[in-house]
Amino acid sequence: MPNPQGIGFCDYVLYGRDGKPLAIVEAKKTSVDPVKGRHQVDLYGDCMEAVYGYKPILYYTNGYETQIIDGTYPDRHVIAFHTIDELELMLQHRDRKDISVAKINDNITNRAYQKMAITNVCEWFNDKHRRGLLVMATGTGKTRVAISLVDILSKNQWIKNVLFLADRTALVSQAKKNFAKLLPDMSICELSGSGDKNYNARIMFSTYQTMINYIDAEDKIFTTGRFDLIIIDEAHRSIFNKYGSIFNYFDSLLVGLTATPKSEVDANTYRIFGCESGIPNFDYSLDDAVKDHYLVPYKAFSRTTKLLKDGIDYNSLTDEEKNQLQAYTASMPPQLDFIPSSVLFRILYNKDTCRKVIEEVMENGIKVESGEKLGKTIVFAYNHKHAEMIVECFQELYPKYGANYCQLIDNQVKYADDLIVKFGEQDDFRIAVSVDMLDTGIDVPEVLNLVFFKKVMSKAKF
Repeated sequence: MPNPQGIGFCDYVLYGRDGKPLAIVEAKKTSVDPVKGRHQVDLYGDCMEAVYGYKPILYYTNGYETQIIDGTYPDRHVIAFHTIDELELMLQHRDRKDISVAKINDNITNRAYQKMAITNVCEWFNDKHRRGLLVMATGTGKTRVAISLVDILSKNQWIKNVLFLADRTALVSQAKKNFAKLLPDMSICELSGSGDKNYNARIMFSTYQTMINYIDAEDKIFTTGRFDLIIIDEAHRSIFNKYGSIFNYFDSLLVGLTATPKSEVDANTYRIFGCESGIPNFDYSLDDAVKDHYLVPYKAFSRTTKLLKDGIDYNSLTDEEKNQLQAYTASMPPQLDFIPSSVLFRILYNKDTCRKVIEEVMENGIKVESGEKLGKTIVFAYNHKHAEMIVECFQELYPKYGANYCQLIDNQVKYADDLIVKFGEQDDFRIAVSVDMLDTGIDVPEVLNLVFFKKVMSKAKF
């Protein structure tokens, strides 16, 4: 040590099972900036290296803020110390080779743009970055890219344990199903599901809220270094605002997936993933996919009624219509003389409009089987009561198609996730009526028609 005695005293040394040091901890008072101990612990590491032939993992902390120097990446914040197994793995990672993408499995991802997405992330990781962001249009295979990335990183011995996070149980279950199908040799566990949990599984699937419950528990099942890679489905700033403690707790590589066009992605999201604003690690837009013939362009048709377009002007109604309106709103607070179309279906439910829309879809919607059958269709209603009315109107108009042809799927329906699966699998289930539940990440390629009762003002959502 560079002092007159040539001697220094480590605050803490964490030893391995073989009696050799795995980590050194330099602990400062809580009133002192931990960076004051950075060079000091680095010197201790040099001394240990002279004796043992390698430099242990280094921590410097003041009890509130803890930084780690692992010998592979720049200093980074960690919320807790790693376990003995995690420390041993970090030391082994110092000797790992760069990721080779020569082993991409064509059975998982065989399209050129998918392979480019994987290559870009791997090269980003090779350059010692720990977070990456992929922007890919809906339907271009984000989940397959994620699965293939896990496969490549595993084959290159960069990762072993993976956590996949999404904001709804339906998306979690869907991802689990795809991973199980394409990576059958890896053990999996759905934390958000029912039944027994295999907490030693290599790939875990969870909603954000479920994982929050796990890391907030008094007796924690998962340590800070439990996962080598976390994959975030539909990564955006609100996820980090609401569930940021998850990403502070776990010390891992992080990959974000989003279908939001890169121009619509918030600047803070790029910053969180270590990317320049507007420049993700890979971008494959809807226009790119259409140009390459992987997706087809949409055709928009605007259909409206006088009510939907203009709202209700009480003074222009006939006496009979005024009586009907008063009957509708009798149990509600007094309304203005004018009800704009934007709030119409929040307070009134007009069956005639619902019938017109349903008839329009049944007559002009895209058909399959030589025009004999309506293609799978999703109808987005204003709210739950409006969705119920749409289903009721359909059954009144077309009873010959049976009770399951048109069904309601939203958060107020019990076992709604099972209905989503059935919508994808059952041929006689043709129309799903929802509010917001089916607007993100639902994998039903057979859907040919979308119906919006209210205007979609968000380009990303559209």
